[in-house]
Amino acid sequence: MALRDILIHPDPRLKKVAAPVPEVTAEIRRLAGDMLETMYDAPGIGLAAPQVGVLSRLLVMDCVKGEADPARPMVLINPEIAWVSEAMNVYEEGCLSIPEQYGDVERPAEVVVRWTDLDGKGQEERFAGLWATCVQHEIDHLNGKLFIDYLKPLRRQMITRRMVKLKRERARA
Repeated sequence: MALRDILIHPDPRLKKVAAPVPEVTAEIRRLAGDMLETMYDAPGIGLAAPQVGVLSRLLVMDCVKGEADPARPMVLINPEIAWVSEAMNVYEEGCLSIPEQYGDVERPAEVVVRWTDLDGKGQEERFAGLWATCVQHEIDHLNGKLFIDYLKPLRRQMITRRMVKLKRERARA
């Protein structure tokens, strides 16, 4: 497994809709492993393939926060939201592609998601709380949408300007 570079907004690849994964291959398994390693290293709780420059419908996540709790790495291939609750939650979201910037985003409090796992088997799970927010955030990435797209235009422009500046500074380093 290898660490991959995480794209920083604004990057046109982050605004593209990712293509479905036709089958689970050794290459897809390697990508998933690299993404988990990259996510944990960042550190983050979720990462979508477009964030590492691969326009495929694959995401990884692990929202276990406690040091004593066992990790729960998940790989979701071609995930789809099958149901959303009427109840809503607001979380202050961040993103590995938009470092050190945060904003309150309102999303359904619970969702049911269907996906294919690394064995090619169909899975379905109901997510609540942080898990629900994370999986919706990552599925948004697969659809070319960023959490800042939910913010007011002025705030979104301010964050985008900061990211342009950050990218310039990193290019000089």
